[in-house]
Amino acid sequence: MRKIVVFMMVTLDGVMQAPGGPAEDTSGGFKYGGWTAPYSDEAMSEILKKELSVPFDLLLGRKTYEIWKGYWPKQAGFIAEPFNKAKKYVVSDVPVDLTWPESVLIDTDVAAKIKALKAEEGPQFHVWGSSVMIQTLLKNDLVDELRLRIYPLTLGGGKRLFGEGTIPAAFTLMDSQTMPSGVILANYKRAGEVKTGQVG
Repeated sequence: MRKIVVFMMVTLDGVMQAPGGPAEDTSGGFKYGGWTAPYSDEAMSEILKKELSVPFDLLLGRKTYEIWKGYWPKQAGFIAEPFNKAKKYVVSDVPVDLTWPESVLIDTDVAAKIKALKAEEGPQFHVWGSSVMIQTLLKNDLVDELRLRIYPLTLGGGKRLFGEGTIPAAFTLMDSQTMPSGVILANYKRAGEVKTGQVG
């Protein structure tokens, strides 16, 4: 059984849109692209190196794929190398130009096909960005782990991690730490149904 691990940079108010740069995703008039840049530090780089050192396939939405295929093949280093090497599964309901090597399109019966892929032997899936596709994963209870990077700012508007696809679900905190920049890393795994009770 293969795990789906969602890596997400998110603000205190849940925004995940365009963390990497001003031109990354301006849809909806979003004007704060690149909001993670002031918080970059060596400690975060070391953690990322470790996370990308294990075998993985990528599971990406169309827009993230199209941004990445124009960028990462031209780069080198500890991020570019595993991304370029990984098999990329691209979820889209419109045609996609699969020019990035090792790319496979998932364009129909998305939830069923991802469930089938999870049941196979192979490396875990890494999900980055892909705000629309993540809603499909959450709606169909396909996310095994959330690795959140919580940044100390609010943006008020923008695409959010937990949108209309979110179902009630419990998670267990596996580990957490705070970076010198103030970014909190919190890693969760899926843990069954939501439990309720009376306080006091």
